[in-house]
Amino acid sequence: MRIEHIALWTQDLERFKRFYVAYFGATAGSGYVNPAKGFASCFLSFGDGARIEAMTTSTLSPVAIEAGAQRMGLTHFALSLGSEEAVDELTQRLKADGYPVLDGPRRTGDGYYESVVLDPDGNRVEITA
Repeated sequence: MRIEHIALWTQDLERFKRFYVAYFGATAGSGYVNPAKGFASCFLSFGDGARIEAMTTSTLSPVAIEAGAQRMGLTHFALSLGSEEAVDELTQRLKADGYPVLDGPRRTGDGYYESVVLDPDGNRVEITA
């Protein structure tokens, strides 16, 4: 058993795709559009098979929450880079490019080496070694 993908609403599908392609090496799929439902999506694939489905809608009103808010339910997801050096480098790159770094890089009590950043839609992303 494995998690097949997570799905995230975004107000700007192209901006969302650019972020995950540029900073995390995601590969963007061709996308899907259903004009009758006002829905568009694109799967972003990562090297080990993990995927994010980025979705936008013109007919629903997803509830917007404060960027980085700690909430019940999904509060963050983690992307592993494979080394502490890669975590340090990407964290500094994101910070230099104006993305909020909420924590780290640091070693957590449970042994992770991580930092926590916000993506363009305010989702918490843990960057781990």
